[in-house]
Amino acid sequence: MRRYRLSHTTRYEYESPVLHATHAMHLEPRNLLHQRVLESRITVSPEQAELQAGRDYFGNPTHFCEVLAPHDVLEVKSESRVEVAPPQLELTPATRLSWEKVREQLEQDRQYLAAREFCFDSPLVRSHQMLAEYAAPTFAPGRPFVDAIGELSERIFREFKYEPLATDVSTPLAQVLRERRGVCQDFAQLAVGCLRSLGLAGRYVSGYLETEPPPGRPKLVGADASHAWAAAYLPSLGWIDFDPTNAVFPGERHVTVAWGRDFSDVSPLRGIVLGGGQHTLSVAVDVTHED
Repeated sequence: MRRYRLSHTTRYEYESPVLHATHAMHLEPRNLLHQRVLESRITVSPEQAELQAGRDYFGNPTHFCEVLAPHDVLEVKSESRVEVAPPQLELTPATRLSWEKVREQLEQDRQYLAAREFCFDSPLVRSHQMLAEYAAPTFAPGRPFVDAIGELSERIFREFKYEPLATDVSTPLAQVLRERRGVCQDFAQLAVGCLRSLGLAGRYVSGYLETEPPPGRPKLVGADASHAWAAAYLPSLGWIDFDPTNAVFPGERHVTVAWGRDFSDVSPLRGIVLGGGQHTLSVAVDVTHED
């Protein structure tokens, strides 16, 4: 069991005043069986902003913000404390289903309709023959589903280069697959796309990952970042998270914030502004382990 203090600050500076703005935010962590939110708050500047809490279609905590006062700077700060335990992944004979059997159950059993929603295309994860071809060697006929997703995670980790400036939110998966480079968002969506190309359910998970500074160097304030990974649905067990950026099954160092079909469903902050012109964006994230 580990406890974390999270801080995520987003700051927009506009070249001219914004007259009216509305924003949706996915910044508050979820309460889960293995994760408990001890406290959470979001503050917005300018102070005239109206903030309302709710939940989106996927059950994620969501905050909606409307700023009626003219402003040339918008700053949103989310602060949380969470307690995370290792997820319990109990493998039994029932969890040794082949991936084909998993697909068959998703297709034929109505009790899995909620998971089946994640078998289809989404705005940033579109069906592509390249995805099925990349996944094929891992999902050999009759192979146990859990073994296959573990190898898929390891292959992406081994065969793709983490390169922060190589992509942005609009980079197509086909390009990521051709160039073999990107960031955690790309690798999570690639894994999701591979699952869906085979008729399996894959969802995108956003959150944070506790990181360690290089040996002998201090941890820099604001130097952490949001993280993303994937999850696959196994009818006998439920959703199994896996992190292809690090080739691990997430444990107590991963903090879950939200999940959806892809990044577009769980963007930390997105909205519509009237005015403003060009803008600059800065983001500072801290994930601090409480002793």
